[in-house]
Parts: sequence; C-alpha cells; structure tokens
Amino acid sequence: MININYLQTNVDISKLSNFKTKAFAKLYFEVKSRQDVDKLKEIFDFAKKEKLKVLFIWWGTNLLFAFDMFEWIVIKNCLQWWTYDKKTKILEAYTSEKIRDIAKSLEDDYGQDIWHRFIGLPWTIGWAVVGNAGCFWLETEWNFLEAEVLNLYNYDITILQKNEINFSYRNSIFKEKEGYFIIKVKFDLNEKVEKYSSEVDNIDFRENKQPKWNSGGSFFKNPSKELSAWKAIEEVWLKWYNHNWVLFSPLHANFLINTKLNWDWRDLIYMIDLAKTKVKDRFSIDLEPEVRIITN
Repeated sequence: MININYLQTNVDISKLSNFKTKAFAKLYFEVKSRQDVDKLKEIFDFAKKEKLKVLFIWWGTNLLFAFDMFEWIVIKNCLQWWTYDKKTKILEAYTSEKIRDIAKSLEDDYGQDIWHRFIGLPWTIGWAVVGNAGCFWLETEWNFLEAEVLNLYNYDITILQKNEINFSYRNSIFKEKEGYFIIKVKFDLNEKVEKYSSEVDNIDFRENKQPKWNSGGSFFKNPSKELSAWKAIEEVWLKWYNHNWVLFSPLHANFLINTKLNWDWRDLIYMIDLAKTKVKDRFSIDLEPEVRIITN
C-alpha cells in the first residue's frame, strides 16, 4: 500500500504552465532524486487501484491547463545534473535541466556551438525530447543518442535507442503514450544536423520579435513550409482580434497571449477554437496545437 505522505493534496500548479491559468492538482508529487524514481512504482500501483489518471509535468512552457482542479495525480520531474565530455562530445543530462542553460554553457564554457539556436528555448531536456523541440529547423532528435527510462508497465529501468523513440515533427513515442518516465538522456554533439539551414539570429529574434506577455510560445504547428501558422492566422484577420483581452499577438500572430493579470482558460480555448475554425474554412487545413492542452 502506498504511503500517502508521498502525495501532496490540493496543490496550486498555476506556475507550471507559462500561461499561468489558475489551476490546482488534487494529488501531487515531485521526483527530486533517484530514490523518488523508485517511489513511482507505488504511486502507479495506487493510481491503477483507485482508477486515477497520472499526468507528467516535464516543465515545458507550452502547456495549457484547461481545468480548475485536476482530479487525478500530477507528477513533476525535478531531476537535475548534467555533464559534457569535451573529448567525446557526449552530453549527458537529467531531464529537468533547462536546455537553454545547457546550450549557453556549452557555448561559453566548452566552445561547443551546435546547440546555439537552443539558447533561449524555454524547455527542459525532458520536454524537449518528449515534444522533439526545435528552433529554426534545428530539432532535438538530430543529436539524440539514447534515454534511460523507467518502463511504467513493468517498472524496469532500461535504455531506449534513437530508433525506438519514433521522433517526428514535435512528437515522439513519449508524447504518444505515457508509458515511460524519462530519467536521463545522452546526446552526441559531434555533428550539426539540420532539417533546413537557417541564418536567423535566434537571440535577437527572442529578444526583439517575440511577445513578452505570458504565453506558451508558438501555439500551432506550422501546416507546411509554404504556409506557416502565423501567416494563416493573419490571413483570417485574427491578429488583432481581442476576446476578453486574450489575443494572438500583433508582434507574432502564432503567440496566444493575455494582457490582463488573471488568466481564464475558457477565454484561451475560445480563441483556439475560433482560429481553427476560421483557418479550416479559408485554407481547408486543420491547425494542430504545438502547445499541449491538458483537460480532465
């Protein structure tokens, strides 16, 4: 039987999403050490017995909590530590480390600039792998080597190789089914691999061309290389449309922002649905959220 003291109750999780909608978790647990990883078996056994859902939070800003109270269990990954071998160019990192901090340290301290475009990317290593994070066509999968994971079906700790992850655009096996808890990841930074080349100054872009209000970054996936999500939103005249002070930013139309202090997830969902409907009517395409929308 699980020691219920492992789980906190009625925890405010608003800050775990960059949208900062007011949200609570009925049950909550933070994985801060390898010993805490061992406790996940008991938590999942408890969840199965009580028929409770489990939600992993990898600390990515692109989450939208579309609820007031999450009626199940929220588990937040807080595992931190990383190392880089300058000789082999192998990076090893626990999954709560922020990818932007590692990218900057690699460049400043080791002269390793392969991840330059990840400087400023507001995701952890874990969420970057889960969502195959990318920035100007440099994507997480290209340098991915392997991941140490806890298999939540049999509770074995195992190593998954790149060909087992099923990476695709903003997707992976970890996003398709939450059957694994990612503990640690390795990357081979010997070679820079890009989907397409880009000369964009990502630091200038983030500082001067992205909105500063609370948002989850780029909200929708780009439908194609020829039609970006921001262009589609502009074309259906939603760039300046305001619903209860929720709007697609005039600075970058694929950033869904709120200019008031108190966020209401219902206003955000209204704008999301409106954009999907209008773009579908105009272009006959379905906009897919890059932001993960969490419901009960």
